[in-house]
Amino acid sequence: QVQLVESGGGLVQPGGSLRLSCAASGSIFSAYVMAWYRQVPGKQRELVARITSGGSTNYADSVKGRFTISRDNAKNTVYLQMSALKPEDTAVYYCNKGAPGPDYWGQGTQVTVSS
Repeated sequence: QVQLVESGGGLVQPGGSLRLSCAASGSIFSAYVMAWYRQVPGKQRELVARITSGGSTNYADSVKGRFTISRDNAKNTVYLQMSALKPEDTAVYYCNKGAPGPDYWGQGTQVTVSS
């Protein structure tokens, strides 16, 4: 069982920045693929960014150059630094633990970009 606890969401003006954090339980965090997804009502959950155990990253085209995913294995935490935020980034953001083993999800944190 892996527990994921997100934090850092909130209301921000267009052009602003936020950093999301996801703290994970488990003793082999460094081996996990970790990712951030987001979802808006009525739409499918979509991948925002992913980071492998080796630190390789990939991003959705819509966030490339604006968002950065990183991890601190000593703290069992993955981050999503979001900059130049747009109203279309408004969503519930979910932390995901991927391979190895089954997927786990956090409870989600709301990000609202609005003036």
